[in-house]
Amino acid sequence: MTELTVGRGSEELAERSAEVVRRARGRAVGVLVDAYGTGNYLPAAFNRLGVEVIHVQSSAEPITRMQPWDRAAYLDQLVYAADGSTERTLKEIEPRFVLPGQEPGVLLADRLSEALDVRTNGTTFSDARRDKYKMIETVSAAGLRTARQLLTDDAEEAVAWAEANGHWPCVAKPLASASTDGVTICRNADTLRSAFRSVLSSTTVFNGANTEVLVQSYLEGTEYIVDTVSVDGHAFVCGVWQYEKRLLPNGKPLYNRDILLPSTSPVVQTLVGYTRSLLEVLRIRNGPAHTELIVTDDGPALVEVGARVNGHLHPAFHDTAIGVNSADLTALAYLRPEEFLARYGDGVYDRRQPAVVYNAPTTLSGTVVSVDEALVEEIRERPSVVDLVVKRRPGDVIVPTHDLLTSPLRVFLTHEDPVTLELDYVFIESVRESLFEVRTAGPRRVCGVV
Repeated sequence: MTELTVGRGSEELAERSAEVVRRARGRAVGVLVDAYGTGNYLPAAFNRLGVEVIHVQSSAEPITRMQPWDRAAYLDQLVYAADGSTERTLKEIEPRFVLPGQEPGVLLADRLSEALDVRTNGTTFSDARRDKYKMIETVSAAGLRTARQLLTDDAEEAVAWAEANGHWPCVAKPLASASTDGVTICRNADTLRSAFRSVLSSTTVFNGANTEVLVQSYLEGTEYIVDTVSVDGHAFVCGVWQYEKRLLPNGKPLYNRDILLPSTSPVVQTLVGYTRSLLEVLRIRNGPAHTELIVTDDGPALVEVGARVNGHLHPAFHDTAIGVNSADLTALAYLRPEEFLARYGDGVYDRRQPAVVYNAPTTLSGTVVSVDEALVEEIRERPSVVDLVVKRRPGDVIVPTHDLLTSPLRVFLTHEDPVTLELDYVFIESVRESLFEVRTAGPRRVCGVV
């Protein structure tokens, strides 16, 4: 596959497009946009159903703070060009589908799928599916419960809003980031002002500029994730997870474990009902979605939703615990929609056994000198451990965990015996700080992909 190039002229763009068309000729192909992170599981799912995949990168430069997309998994690739050439190239290829691999690709995937007249969520509600302020405004206008909110670049306006409306605590966060990046729960004016300085002086995990801060009323209650895959508005719920989290002294939420709930749980039924209404409001009628909700005393309320696969997707793990996974379900939805509807349409998963995703925190700070590989293997061999991801390697900077991005270890655990599962979690919790040898001073380099 040809390497990505940036800053290309029209002649090079034409040559690149012609090469992609040549390689795709006579093949069944589809398109993934920005398949970073867990989007990497999608090409193999489509391949298993006989379709090869082309990658479209929405930005000239790759997004460095996310796990890169695997070039070897694709038939070829394109960097999106705003002159219309990408659309012309894809029309020649006649792809079976266009969908986002991860959050930054949502807007472009909507545009391309609509332009190419393939299965699409359309562009009418694209901004509301990506912009968190517009998302809440749209959902609230439809009569679904949400937080109250203010979008501003002025910290003093935010303080006045919180004080006038009794919104202490409140939540401050970037408008279009992910993985709890920049999210702060503010209990007073000074903390809110500090959160503004932090957000406005940083970029999102997608390398975007933060020019405003979204401030929302704090939703008191337990937070959940609802994963779905849809065809023509018929959503299959392929997992409901409860967030186990605690607040750090700096107001940052620390996500510890995602706990898979039985589908028979009363709260699951409540969450599923809200989510189905929400998907219809935002016109997420096709493909995967990842919805975060908080159940308050008044019922469920939206935190945010992404029209893409969950960031903790791990097909083998989900297959063991649930019997299905959203990568394979997504491929089936786009390539064999009638079969998807017959098998899964409007359904809900059945939990086969307890399961947990553990985002291990750390208090370490410095440069990683080494990783204890023997301990890594010892964790892997625990009876409930399906897999683990060590997110810091020698030479990487490690900092005390203050959000999902700064958790250095993710572990996927599932077992038919909940006691075994809990014992394995307790063991990993007890040894997590021993995984890394850290030097407190020395050369630093950028690290820590999502």
